[in-house]
Amino acid sequence: MPAAQHTGVEDGVGLTALMVAAARAIETHRPDALARDTYAEHFVRAAEASAAWPVRPAEVPDGDANPLWGRLGRYFGLRTRVLDDFLVRSAHAGVRQVVLLGAGLDTRAFRLGWSPDHTVYEIDRDGVLAFKHDVLDGLAAVPTATRRPIAADLSGDWAASLVSAGFDPAAPTAWLAEGLLLYLPSAAERRLIDTVDHLSAAGSSLAFEVKLGTESPEVRASPVYAATRRQIGVDLLALFDGEPRPDSVASLKARGWSTVVATPFDFTRHLGRGPLPEPNDALASNRWVFAYKPGDR
Repeated sequence: MPAAQHTGVEDGVGLTALMVAAARAIETHRPDALARDTYAEHFVRAAEASAAWPVRPAEVPDGDANPLWGRLGRYFGLRTRVLDDFLVRSAHAGVRQVVLLGAGLDTRAFRLGWSPDHTVYEIDRDGVLAFKHDVLDGLAAVPTATRRPIAADLSGDWAASLVSAGFDPAAPTAWLAEGLLLYLPSAAERRLIDTVDHLSAAGSSLAFEVKLGTESPEVRASPVYAATRRQIGVDLLALFDGEPRPDSVASLKARGWSTVVATPFDFTRHLGRGPLPEPNDALASNRWVFAYKPGDR
């Protein structure tokens, strides 16, 4: 295993991939887990920056009362389950290619029940993918679909690399941007939405996460943000791009996509587990968007 400083996950947005992996690991070991990822704890333990972080509920100080590993951790567990379900539905609808935009330490190519003719494309920076490969190779992990990692910068031109890896723009695609757009400059988000639309055949779908507007000073002082800075040194507010956000939902609608916008709390109520609203809530402006490109395939 390479030293953490050579992995691409040791700081900045890369470190958030380890944070989410730790949350998935903790969720995995809950008796009422919404999602299970047996690989997640191995990523956390493999990086020097996160080696001492909790990966099981019993290791979390104050349990679910902990703003980071309790409340925010349960948010990530809920998000994992909801987006797992989105991809499973696409597979049942006949979609055979999946693109994970900003794949990070996502292991859906390994842990979801794909059929042999599914292909999962994972796009992220080279250092993140290299770290991920080292950990998974050490576990002798075998994907359940054809897996094609692509080293590319999503703030730039990545379409050619995707097509070169075998992606078929004429076939419907399930696109997933989990925890990505919050960190991209506005212009990069617009280019990404343009590219996804251009490469999407009829019958394609896209799921992504956004935050609405600018959070108030009271929300920015919430325990979730403060605990994340204090406990693991990740300043989420500094990592979120500060430019006014484009209205990607409106952009997709203008291109003929149908969209559904939901709050995380909608799924908490539906599934019976996950965070509920609270005063000055850091999760209140989060929205999960599901978009569908209609027409005959």
